[in-house]
Amino acid sequence: MAALKKNKKLSKIKLICLDVDGVLTNGGIIIGSNNTEFKQYNVKDGTGISLGRHAGLQFAIISGRHSEAIEIRAKELKITHVYQGALNKLSPYQDLKKKLKLDDAQVCFIGDEIIDIPVMRRCGFAAAPADSANEAKKEADYVCKKNGGQGCVREVIDMVLKARGLWDAAVKGYLNDEDEAEGI
Repeated sequence: MAALKKNKKLSKIKLICLDVDGVLTNGGIIIGSNNTEFKQYNVKDGTGISLGRHAGLQFAIISGRHSEAIEIRAKELKITHVYQGALNKLSPYQDLKKKLKLDDAQVCFIGDEIIDIPVMRRCGFAAAPADSANEAKKEADYVCKKNGGQGCVREVIDMVLKARGLWDAAVKGYLNDEDEAEGI
């Protein structure tokens, strides 16, 4: 996608929707002997989400799986729109747009798998981590340089903030928030 067209799309984004496994994490799932599920998240992505919130961006999680680890991380990052067990991700996507009074052009979705394609085709800007399924990469407006769980979310957030002219305000807000480091 040409840089000018990409920046035009990015400049309209107000909501960033995230898949979890393969986007916020590397896709690995560890299940303990008592069926507790463990996930590893990247602090860079958490910092990016915090920067975005300070600039007025909204965030949502739409995951095909259900996990307490997702609930805990969403709470840490102050993400209030969390949909789990969503095998049809279009339904929560449409719900979010209606609830937040947004149109497709104002929504970015970051997904890595075939299950994410319907939303990737609908949203205003679709991104995929570098190690995504080929089918997801083909649908993406942007394929990240970073893999899932390795800072790909931060990569996209930085692009949105810069395209919208919000980078400086985001950094200033983040640096002035003494409590912010606890949630990344």
